[in-house]
Amino acid sequence: MHKLFKYEKAINALLYSLEKLGGVSDMHKLCKILYFADQQHLSQYGRSITGDRYIAMQFGPVPSNVDDILKALRGDSFFSGASAIDSLKESMKFENRYILRGIKAPDMDELSGTDIKCLDKAIDLCKNMTFQQLTQFSHGLAWTNTQRDRAISVKDILREAGDDEAYVEYIADNLKLQSAFL
Repeated sequence: MHKLFKYEKAINALLYSLEKLGGVSDMHKLCKILYFADQQHLSQYGRSITGDRYIAMQFGPVPSNVDDILKALRGDSFFSGASAIDSLKESMKFENRYILRGIKAPDMDELSGTDIKCLDKAIDLCKNMTFQQLTQFSHGLAWTNTQRDRAISVKDILREAGDDEAYVEYIADNLKLQSAFL
């Protein structure tokens, strides 16, 4: 799915989540919100919100592109000085190594009604969980079936959501087809 990554949607999904969480959150919680929102949207509507690829890291699934963007924003990347990161600094900033603060409101034109519905559900699911609770909760079938530091398959993400095998195959094939034309 990494060819299907939607930068503007991902940034605005982060800003929306930050706004709903009172303007501030840690990276871990934001990553889990994106994971569960993308999982639900993929399961219900056949596409993820961000189009990001999730990596099975020690503390659960991590959106690869979003993680890279946030590390660059934090100054921990070769790309930290890129012009795209400079413009992102007008939208959000790190208060410390792990805590992110939203500076401006999300552009709601970038998020569909179904995007918002799934983000709201994921925010409600994750907002009151501790780091440890979120880690344990995100260690589901998709994470368990994936070697650490490797990409989680879309099929396992859908299986974890409870989708039947025919639908899992259909969505996976559809995403491959979309990716081939990019």
